[in-house]
Amino acid sequence: MQPSCGDEQAPCASAHPGAGAVHIQLGPALGEARENTGPRQGRPHGHSHGEAAGLEDGSADSEEQGGSSLSELRYLLQWLHKSLPYLLILSVKLVMQHLIGISLGIGLLTTYAYANKSIVNQVFLRERCSKLQCTWLLLYLTGSSLLLYYTFHSQALYYSLIFLNPTVDFMNFWEVLWIVGVTDFILKFLFMGFKCFILLVPSFIMPFKSKGYWYMLLEELCQYYRLFVPIPVWFRFLIAHGELDSVLGWTLGILLGLLYLILKLLSFFGQLRNFRQVLRIFFTRPHYGVPASKRQCSEADDICSICQAEFQKPILLICQHIFCEECISLWFNREKTCPLCRTVISEHVNKWKDGATSMHLQIF
Repeated sequence: MQPSCGDEQAPCASAHPGAGAVHIQLGPALGEARENTGPRQGRPHGHSHGEAAGLEDGSADSEEQGGSSLSELRYLLQWLHKSLPYLLILSVKLVMQHLIGISLGIGLLTTYAYANKSIVNQVFLRERCSKLQCTWLLLYLTGSSLLLYYTFHSQALYYSLIFLNPTVDFMNFWEVLWIVGVTDFILKFLFMGFKCFILLVPSFIMPFKSKGYWYMLLEELCQYYRLFVPIPVWFRFLIAHGELDSVLGWTLGILLGLLYLILKLLSFFGQLRNFRQVLRIFFTRPHYGVPASKRQCSEADDICSICQAEFQKPILLICQHIFCEECISLWFNREKTCPLCRTVISEHVNKWKDGATSMHLQIF
């Protein structure tokens, strides 16, 4: 009787007569081995395939983001292209509504640019400056200011110069901006006129070096004065919110006005240190060196390296280089170092000694 091979978990052996060999069935064991090893061999391949898929997804996302940004930009450009005619129509309408103000602003700007450049050129010429040109500039600036105030005399714009309120509607933002802008230009013209007057003073009364310090002081006074002039105008405009018949209107107006005053107070203290330094320079008149002897000038070939002419009142710097007093004074209006060896001579730059006026428009 042959043994039963029904049990699949154990190997089954059968003896065949005449063969003399024992056969062991390993089918199920081999199947289990294949099932166990199959997933192990397939894991690395599956993992690398997942990483590749992740990279492909990331690149696809970046391409989609780039494509969306480009499409948004393209839509924006298309919208601008379609809206351009309508924007031009609105721009023409706005220009026509404010034609007088725009024309006056362009006129004030060109007047400032012309006068500022002319004054700087005349200061650079020193003793050779044209008295006729300086007189013309003085009359031109004075006439422009008087003509402007006479044209708009009904608004009393000149009240802003003495911290009073002009007769305009302070609920209108454009009116306030108009007052502040015109007043700022007029103050520039006023101090430019003072500089022209100093140019007309003869050299034997006020030397060229002293004139430079006066130009610097006038410009600093101008900037400091222009810092305070807009305060009453803007403060009244901000407080005007209180004209609304509500507690919220009054509260908002008072808060805005106080916040504006705090910011202006901070600007005041920030400008005060610079103004004190200018006053100290004006009264002490620091020297950049000592007068040079004839021997020292002869060793330097009696030629100034700046003007390439014979020395006029030669000054010996601490670096032992010699220059004309006026030449080196002009140089230190913009620089701190020696023109030849770049040794630091001055602790600060004496701005505005060349007669220039700041381009900054004091709006607030």
